[in-house]
Amino acid sequence: MLSNKTILLTGGTGSFGNTFVPMTLDKFNPKKIIIYSRDEMKQWEMAKKFEGDSRVRFFIGDVRDKDRLYRALDGVDYVVHAAATKIVPTAEYNPFECVKTNINGAMNLIDACIDKDIKGVVALSTDKASSPINLYGATKLVSDKLFVAGNSYSGSHATRFSVVRYGNVMGSRGSVIPFFMSIKDKGVLPITDERMTRFMISLEDGVDLVWHAFHDMEGGEVYVKKIPSMKVTDLARVIAPEAKQKIIGIRSGEKLHEEMISAEDAAYTYEYPKHFKILPTINNWAADEVRIKDGVKVKEGFVYASDSNDDWMSDSAFKAWIATNQENIGAI
Repeated sequence: MLSNKTILLTGGTGSFGNTFVPMTLDKFNPKKIIIYSRDEMKQWEMAKKFEGDSRVRFFIGDVRDKDRLYRALDGVDYVVHAAATKIVPTAEYNPFECVKTNINGAMNLIDACIDKDIKGVVALSTDKASSPINLYGATKLVSDKLFVAGNSYSGSHATRFSVVRYGNVMGSRGSVIPFFMSIKDKGVLPITDERMTRFMISLEDGVDLVWHAFHDMEGGEVYVKKIPSMKVTDLARVIAPEAKQKIIGIRSGEKLHEEMISAEDAAYTYEYPKHFKILPTINNWAADEVRIKDGVKVKEGFVYASDSNDDWMSDSAFKAWIATNQENIGAI
């Protein structure tokens, strides 16, 4: 589907973009991947990795700027929307700015993609959009709803929109794994709550889920990949076996456990071998056999959360992942 196509990636200099671009170039050989973001320094650093590859282009711009999006979308076939204000405390203390990027930016992109007759758009979401308790999660829930509704809003245009949702990305910049690794020699690791659990997904699995969405989507689906969980205390113990763990209390806006499918979503959720799919409630699309395909409806009241997950990452599997990804942890 993506072979010899032009792809625009918003927020493309982040952890996801630095993994998506080389993987997609290798697997699909697209005509062009356009990195659309507002940080010129990050673009300059990323461009050095792809020097000499004419398939990779860079475009300074902000999703808040609709005119700039229109220009960037010239000749584009598919869009991956990764741009977001996503650090929970930052969003809490700068709520207007978070809304401008995560909600207004989503609206700008949806309008521009429809008007430019983009074939397909996949927006990246987060576990925090399910039963949100912080501003970041609330804005991403609104964003998800906007992209789902975009399939109806597009009218006679053929643009399709879907969403992928996943939890803690292992080793990404600013996440818990590189943080613990950076202070492991100090002898003490801060734990917000000893009961805390998190989903564990690699960047590669996140990219694979986006590819699957483009291949499978009819429009309006929210894709949730099946991934293992891990207790934060176990994660800390594997990283620094000799370090003490100090309980410091949950931070403002932080959840004890991650949730990607709520009990309210269960009525519209179908299970597949490697993922779940939440179908849109608008236009009776949740009963559409074309969207359901070979899915099996989950039980009433089903919740997909990190504490009640059936799949748990073992210490040995986590150690193996660290050994394989040592150089890239926290780097992208």
